[in-house]
Amino acid sequence: MPEITISGPDGKFSGYLALPKKTPAPGIVVAQEIFGVNQVMRDVCDWLAEAGYLACCPDIFWRIEPGIQITDKTKAEWDRAFELFMAFDADKGIDDLRATLAHVRGHKACTGTVGAIGFCLGGKLAYLMAARTDADCSVGYYGVGLDELLGEAKSVNKPLLLHIAGKDQFVPKPAQEKIIAALSGRAGITLHSYPAQDHAFARIGGEHFDKAAAETANRRTLDFFKEHLRP
Repeated sequence: MPEITISGPDGKFSGYLALPKKTPAPGIVVAQEIFGVNQVMRDVCDWLAEAGYLACCPDIFWRIEPGIQITDKTKAEWDRAFELFMAFDADKGIDDLRATLAHVRGHKACTGTVGAIGFCLGGKLAYLMAARTDADCSVGYYGVGLDELLGEAKSVNKPLLLHIAGKDQFVPKPAQEKIIAALSGRAGITLHSYPAQDHAFARIGGEHFDKAAAETANRRTLDFFKEHLRP
């Protein structure tokens, strides 16, 4: 079944699990956007499963309201998403993602090698996963607030890939420049910039979705996972 229950340090929460056709396989923990474990995140898990990975997206908003699944299509949903974002405790979220990492790593269909990927809020969390957990590698798409977390980079000792949107409305140019200056050239960290793209350019159906840029970023992501998530 796609829905699973994960035990964390503060309680149990749900997650969406997608299995590849061939197992055992490496695993990937998917960190959600601000809209919860919605269809977009489930589709990301299914895409990764099609690529040969065991993919799990946990409900990290469960402490605020379990089971959030909203879209980016209405103002009311955007307003609710930002309320959730403001109420969210990133440190607690990392606790939940760490628990999910352990759950996936111990799954009978997993080889024990597990990476992380995240988008928007999840992109920030993927960066923190690289710094604070034993994930084998991590990928962040247009992570928000990384410029305030650059001190964590010293703890990144596993491969990290970051996709940066050059026209990101939620990550101003000065913040982007600070991130690039601090992380460029660091061993194990790869940065890819997309100068013409806005935030969430890889979200299919989103206002700023760009098919060509998304395909490029996703290809780079899969190549990265293929290199660093070997069985």
